[in-house]
Amino acid sequence: MNNKATDPHKHGMESHGKKVFLPKLIAWEVTRSCNLNCVHCRAAARFGPYPNELSTRECLEFLDDVKSFSDPIIILTGGEPMMRKDIFEIAEHGTNIGLRMVMAPCGLLMTEENTKRMVEVGIKRLSFSIDGATAESHDTFRGVKGAFDAVLKAIELAKGAGMEFQVNTTITKHNLDELPKILDLVIKLGAVAHHPFLLVPTGRGSELKDQEISPKDYEKTLTWFYEMRDKVQIQFKPTCAPHYYRIFRQKEKEKGKTVTPQTHGFDAMTKGCMGGQSFAFLSHTGKVQICGFLEEECGDVRKEPFSRIWQTSKVFLEMRAWDDYKGRCGYCEYRKVCGGCRARAFAFTGDYLEEEPFCTYNPSEEAKKAQKLKKASG
Repeated sequence: MNNKATDPHKHGMESHGKKVFLPKLIAWEVTRSCNLNCVHCRAAARFGPYPNELSTRECLEFLDDVKSFSDPIIILTGGEPMMRKDIFEIAEHGTNIGLRMVMAPCGLLMTEENTKRMVEVGIKRLSFSIDGATAESHDTFRGVKGAFDAVLKAIELAKGAGMEFQVNTTITKHNLDELPKILDLVIKLGAVAHHPFLLVPTGRGSELKDQEISPKDYEKTLTWFYEMRDKVQIQFKPTCAPHYYRIFRQKEKEKGKTVTPQTHGFDAMTKGCMGGQSFAFLSHTGKVQICGFLEEECGDVRKEPFSRIWQTSKVFLEMRAWDDYKGRCGYCEYRKVCGGCRARAFAFTGDYLEEEPFCTYNPSEEAKKAQKLKKASG
């Protein structure tokens, strides 16, 4: 019998009528050291070295613990993950125990030799960041002259080694008007996916609150994403923009369509904010968070196993109780597919359970009444 196919604890299925939450993606900041100086950096990373980073042994034990109860994709990120001397040992161990290992390098350290090594240790996909359609625009954002040319060179190395890659773009007022050109560039380069990120003002990004696009432009941009999804041949979806999934359903409903896994595949099965529900973040010192943008510690893998943190953390449990979110997010009819950005709520209000501050949608009165009745009845 194939136990993995029948074990609800391995796939987040319903178990005895209760939803089982399991990690599907873990972003792991294997090091905070970095050779870029990006103006939006969540970690405010610098060259380093940083003290107290997880040892090789601790890294391998973490992967073993993750595998003991789940099968997520492990995103090796940073900083610059390639600044860890043992990065390939870590990646190879994850591959050997059956985890899908992917990496988010900056590109400057990639060579033909170490790109081949990535293939050998089983790294399945690379993600590169392109934040401008030109070298001038991208390099200004990344804080290093030549960063644009370096990432293009890294992409060619990945293609030469037969590795698939995706492109991530952080959206601010700086590059909002460039989005169509950036998308065209990403397609031309041969990426399998383009994932634009909506700026969350944390780390150095907290100094960019004035660069965060307005709620009105936010809604307009997410609507453009929806309009483009069927016009391009690659996966194209926003990240850190949870109410895209509300807009997606609204637009499909206008066409007389109901969003189901049978009709819309992956788009019907994913949700906006996955933090603490199917996504987690691990810092370079072993601190666990719901995502890299909400620096609310949920546990420490040096003190207890990640598997226990995932199942018992107060913050993780709060993330899964959508009905207890505050304001509009607590009664919105789309709360189970959106959830609002918990990190953005915290950045603007100091409370990660507050309503999403950049959402312009007003839930129906029926939804509000239904939620009041549900809470009143216990």
